[in-house]
Amino acid sequence: MQRVLVTGAAGYIGTTLVPMLLEHGYAVRAVDRLFFGDDVLAPHENLEVVKTDARLLEPGHLDGVDMVIDLVAISNDPSGELFQDATYQINEQARVRCARLAREAGVQRYVLPSSCSIYGFQEPGVICSETQPTNPLTTYAKANERAEHGVLALASDEFCVVVLRQATVYGYSPRMRFDLAINGMTYGAWKNGVLPLMRDGSQWRPMVHVRDAARAQIFMLTAPVERVNGEIFNVGSEANNYQLGPLAEEVADSMANRPTIEWYGDADHRSYQVAFDKIESLGWKAELTARDGAREIAEKLENGTLEQTEKTITLSWYKDLVRWHRIIKDVELGGGILDIEGVEKMLGEKVLGDS
Repeated sequence: MQRVLVTGAAGYIGTTLVPMLLEHGYAVRAVDRLFFGDDVLAPHENLEVVKTDARLLEPGHLDGVDMVIDLVAISNDPSGELFQDATYQINEQARVRCARLAREAGVQRYVLPSSCSIYGFQEPGVICSETQPTNPLTTYAKANERAEHGVLALASDEFCVVVLRQATVYGYSPRMRFDLAINGMTYGAWKNGVLPLMRDGSQWRPMVHVRDAARAQIFMLTAPVERVNGEIFNVGSEANNYQLGPLAEEVADSMANRPTIEWYGDADHRSYQVAFDKIESLGWKAELTARDGAREIAEKLENGTLEQTEKTITLSWYKDLVRWHRIIKDVELGGGILDIEGVEKMLGEKVLGDS
C-alpha cells in the first residue's frame, strides 16, 4: 500500500481528496493545523492525522511516504492580502521546503496544486495555455507562481514534480466554503432568493468542481512520469470556462425557485480564459459543471445537512481566530485563565504553613 502525505488535508479540497485517496487504496498521512476543526476527516484504518503547521514540517513526517500532494495554502485573495507575510511563508516557502524534504526522503512523486489565478488579466480573446505569460495580480497568485518555480527546479529523474493550475473550485465539501463564487451565489439564491454577483459580469473565469480537482490530483499520482515530470497542467474544462454573468444565469436556472440577480462591488478586473487540452491529452476530463455543483449545495441546504456558519467564510474565521488569540493572550496568566497551573499545590502549602 502506497502512502500519500497530504498537507492542508482538513481544508476545502483536502476533505474531499482524502476520502477519495482512501477509496483508491492509498494510505494517507494527513497534515493540517486544524483551524476549521478536527471532525472534518472521518476516522479510517489507513488514515493518520498529524496536527502541525506546514511551516513546521520535519523530515520525520516524510518517513515511509511514497508521494506528496502539497495542498496547504492561505486560499483566497482577501485572506492573502490581509495576511501577506503568512501567505508567502505558507503558499510559497513552506511548500518549496516540503518538496525539498520529500526529495531528500526518497519520495517518488510530488504534486503541487497551484492556481489559474496566476494568469490574472488577459486581453480579450486570449486563451491561456500553460505556456501563456502569467500576470499575477494578488499576493495569493504571486505566492503560487513563486512556489511553482521553486518546486519545478527540484524535479529530477528520481523525483517527479507536477504542477496543477486549478481553476476556481466549487461544489460541496465537508469543510465547506461559501466564499467561492458558485457556492456563494448558490447560498444567496437559496437563502434570500437573491443571487449576489460582482460587477460587471463580463469577466471570464475558469471553474472546476472540487471532486474533479481531487480526481486530477489522484490522476497525477500514476500518470506516466515521462509525460508529467517537470510539467504544468491547467485543471478544468472548456465547459467550465464561464463569463460571470452567464454563470449566474446558469446557477439561477438550476434552483427550484429562480432567484433574482443582485449586483455588488466594483468591477473585478481579473479576467482570463484557460485551455485544458494538455491534461485532457493524458486521458483526464472534468465530469461536473456549475449546474451540478449548485444543485448539490442547494439540496444539502434544503435537507438541513449543510448550513452556513462562521467557519464557512475563510477570511471571517481567520479574523475571529486572531481576535480570540489576542483576547486569550491578554488575560492568560500562569498557564491558564481561571484554572492556573500549580496553584492548588501553592495554596495548600500556604494553608498548612498558616496552621
